[in-house]
Amino acid sequence: MPPTPHPVSSLPRNLAIAYALLVAYACLHPLAGWKASGLPLFDFLVAPWPKYFILADLVFNVLGYLPLGLLLAAALPAQWTAARTVATATLIAALVSLGLETAQNFLPSRIASNVDLGGNVLGGFLGALPGARWGRALFGRDGRARQWRARHVIGGHTGDAGLVLLGLWLLSQLTATDLLFASGDVRSLLGIAAPLPFRPERFMAFETALTALSVLAVGLFARCMLRHATAWPIVLLLLLGIGAKTIASATFFVPGAPLAWLTPGATRGLLFGGLLLSGTLLLPRVLQHALAGMTLLASTALVNLMPENPYLLYNQRLTSFSNFLNFHGLTQLTDSLWPFLALAFLSALGLWRGEHLSGAANHPGRHL
Repeated sequence: MPPTPHPVSSLPRNLAIAYALLVAYACLHPLAGWKASGLPLFDFLVAPWPKYFILADLVFNVLGYLPLGLLLAAALPAQWTAARTVATATLIAALVSLGLETAQNFLPSRIASNVDLGGNVLGGFLGALPGARWGRALFGRDGRARQWRARHVIGGHTGDAGLVLLGLWLLSQLTATDLLFASGDVRSLLGIAAPLPFRPERFMAFETALTALSVLAVGLFARCMLRHATAWPIVLLLLLGIGAKTIASATFFVPGAPLAWLTPGATRGLLFGGLLLSGTLLLPRVLQHALAGMTLLASTALVNLMPENPYLLYNQRLTSFSNFLNFHGLTQLTDSLWPFLALAFLSALGLWRGEHLSGAANHPGRHL
């Protein structure tokens, strides 16, 4: 019997849906105070050029829709021409933007803008161009990304969900005001005061432990998704997280402070966490899976117990351009919820598939 061909990768489609949901949250944040403005619904489409124009806002709109256009183009049928793919991806991005801008009419804290809409459409178009050119080469049946995924990452929708979660973790590292790799802070979402007073020695010990536990949690979470015991994807993921935190500190602090995250506690935590992670990668897969969940729980508990850091914004302030507030709200929400989503994923991975127990992850043909 001839071998069954692998199905076309659904990863770009899943990533596009996830990214569109993130864009929707950012555009409609804080999702409160809904009411009709009394103005015509599409009046903003014919509004004149705004009196006060911030170039950074337009650039932010363009950049925000670039990934959406790229992913949409990569998710469209491979037999389509490049022109049709670009036109369709741009149209979908435009419809998403139009729907969100129209919904902003019902939020007193938001202003629907044709300039924002134009920037979003431009971003979708600029992203669709490379998506139509290289998206199929990356995500198609014989694409490099699909081949790499088939060799190294567990198959089916479970693997796609794990990759989306890792992408969300990288997004959460763009929260400039958080400590390195810290996530799961529900205290700020609920407006709960810190249970412990600040003392420098205590805070440094907390930060060291939090960073070390977070390195272990994220590294082992990524290991649970890999078919084989290889370290370089985990190292690359952690380096990308450090890069994202550096970009956030350089971009969103005024004046820029690229290495604001590089505190003594973070430095020691990276060292200890890296050493511990190196040892745990030698353990049996079932223990790695268990330790991933335990360290996720421990780091989440720690970030909610530790005192506030009064020196975090010392000599810095957050940038004031308006779209940053939306982006900051998005990254904060992602940062707060990520460990709980990751724990749910690990539970599903163990209950439904059990790769860490049966060794089935080493068979690329299995799909959920």
